[in-house]
Amino acid sequence: MKLTAAVVAVGAALSLTTALVGAARLRQDARHQAERNEALLARNQLDWLSRVSTDADLAELWKPEDMKAEEYMQLMSANRLICALSLRHCLGRIRDGQLPFYAAMVMDFEVCRRYWKRFGDLRAQEAEGDEQAQYFTRALDEAAKNHPQAKPAPA
Repeated sequence: MKLTAAVVAVGAALSLTTALVGAARLRQDARHQAERNEALLARNQLDWLSRVSTDADLAELWKPEDMKAEEYMQLMSANRLICALSLRHCLGRIRDGQLPFYAAMVMDFEVCRRYWKRFGDLRAQEAEGDEQAQYFTRALDEAAKNHPQAKPAPA
């Protein structure tokens, strides 16, 4: 009887271990699929931004009414850089602690500061409800506000 109980216990332990490993594998597969989906969506967005930032006719169709196509193309080029940075952050290639450094580097480009001034509020609205996107947006907003050229000159 003791041998039977031991065999049943070992069988139950193996079954539980197999179930736990299987569940962990399913979670890992789901996370990887989410990352692939994020990368695919980002690729589509980056492709569109590439086209609209280099094709004046396309920019003319999509630009805000109060903006010239050339300016819109420049801002969408900046948006492309910011989206690429966002994707790297989403995929864990840029850690949260590194993000302020990269955000400051992006804001060193005047065109990125112009983009953020015009569309930063829209980015913040898009990020609502997504903790990671909100963190990213706050980091870029802080970098834009803290850039030396964004501050008034001392008297």
